[in-house]
Amino acid sequence: MAEITEQEALDAYSTTVSTVAEKVLPSVASLRIGRGRGFGGAGSGVVITPDGFLVTSAHVVAAGGAASASFIDGTEYDVDVVGADPLSDLAIARARAATLTPVRIGNADALRVGQLVVAMGNPLGFSGSVTSGVVSGLGRSLATADGNGHRRFIEDVIQTDAALNPGNSGGALADSQARLIGVNTAVAGMGLGLAVPMNATTQAILAALMRNGRVRRAYLGIAGGTRPLSPALAQRLGRKAGVEVHEVVSGSPAASGQLRSGDIIVSVGDVAVSKAGDLQRLMVEARIGSKLQLSVLRGDQLLHLDVVPTELG
Repeated sequence: MAEITEQEALDAYSTTVSTVAEKVLPSVASLRIGRGRGFGGAGSGVVITPDGFLVTSAHVVAAGGAASASFIDGTEYDVDVVGADPLSDLAIARARAATLTPVRIGNADALRVGQLVVAMGNPLGFSGSVTSGVVSGLGRSLATADGNGHRRFIEDVIQTDAALNPGNSGGALADSQARLIGVNTAVAGMGLGLAVPMNATTQAILAALMRNGRVRRAYLGIAGGTRPLSPALAQRLGRKAGVEVHEVVSGSPAASGQLRSGDIIVSVGDVAVSKAGDLQRLMVEARIGSKLQLSVLRGDQLLHLDVVPTELG
């Protein structure tokens, strides 16, 4: 079998990138939020349904006001912001168009480090921006906060070395099969970009935004972090770590459930937890108002405490 020359390898790489760009860019819009002197912000968005729904970044639409979307074929439409979720940095907008070309949606959970990805945006003044690179890290966390000061870490953010600029925020991160596997969210510096993954969790967030314009989350009222368990406890419980409670908010469901600072939460229901992100992922809408049993280590005692999460307001 003949060896592939460097030129042939470059040609194959270039062909893949250009093919992905040709398939995805017609679905990538340049978003302009606010107009004239009230111009508030700009970024990109990606069409995900034929009837005009676009996914973008929450920080792109934060300025509010009138919005428009323009595409590489020169078409432009008025846009309504349907809803935004600052805690995941995702938002849904809808173009007033009869029909648009949606992107194919993939699953970021199948990504591997080293895999080829193509980042695409449609910043103002450019008709389609394309960069390529590889997945350089998975499972990263990105700190975000909403307007009420609730801090959250977006778990499992994709780190890539495909160059990004602020105008690419809300744009597409695609795999070699031209499937949307992430929404570009931030420039991390030093040649690194971050994207919110497209997976079951984020699809549920987008569905809630499309349906209700907002995402409802359950609230416990604790601040905590990972705490390794002693070898003896680890062997006894069959796990290596839990979530240590650093603070219990006064009057919160956690306080009513008798949680204390220093407790180590090892499971919620029958689901083991070892980091704050594990807890956050479980605080879905269905948990609001429902009794939840927490297994908690207090010293050497394993306690089972009942809490009833309220809605995060």
